[in-house]
Amino acid sequence: MMRGKFITFEGGEGAGKSTQVRRLIAALDKRGIEALATREPGGAPSAEEIRSLLVSGPPDRWRPLSEALLLNAARNEHLERLIRPALEEGRWVISDRFADSTTAYQGYAQKLGTDVTAALEALVVGDTKPDLTIILDVPADRGLERAAVREGRNPEGETRYERFSMRFHETLRQAFLEIAKADPQRCVVIDAVQPEADVSAQIWHAVTARFAEVAT
Repeated sequence: MMRGKFITFEGGEGAGKSTQVRRLIAALDKRGIEALATREPGGAPSAEEIRSLLVSGPPDRWRPLSEALLLNAARNEHLERLIRPALEEGRWVISDRFADSTTAYQGYAQKLGTDVTAALEALVVGDTKPDLTIILDVPADRGLERAAVREGRNPEGETRYERFSMRFHETLRQAFLEIAKADPQRCVVIDAVQPEADVSAQIWHAVTARFAEVAT
């Protein structure tokens, strides 16, 4: 059986990742491709328990290294219990965030250092790299405005990262752009300020350009 494809979505708060994951899953389904939507932190019951520790509470709840370790503990559970088995079964996996978020949030914006996040990624992720990463780029202030509206519609108390400083979020945006610049074969940057349908169309173009299974 052919291994499934692994696609990740990255970007700052309010970039629209969850919406675009759903739209891509629907587009793949129309082509007869079974795809699984998941998220980080989370994606498996044990990882979701760790998520609850990370996305709530005050911004300074964790020291950067502690936070990176928790994220990678959740990622290990996610990989072992969901991502790797699904890929081996030939299913595509579409994840709202993955290891690039740890690089951007903790490595860059929290100043832990990308050497530390890279070492953790090598240990936990190993060869299970995304086949394609879509980075949804939006100005920090615009993204936070969107996130505030989203929280008002569906309050879950997951606002910890939104409460970091504007400087943090601006650094975060630049970090994702740096990640994309460093790995252009894997990463595609899309302007997420555009209308939702236009963003989806550009994502679909990136997917069809990358994978022969959906190119026809």
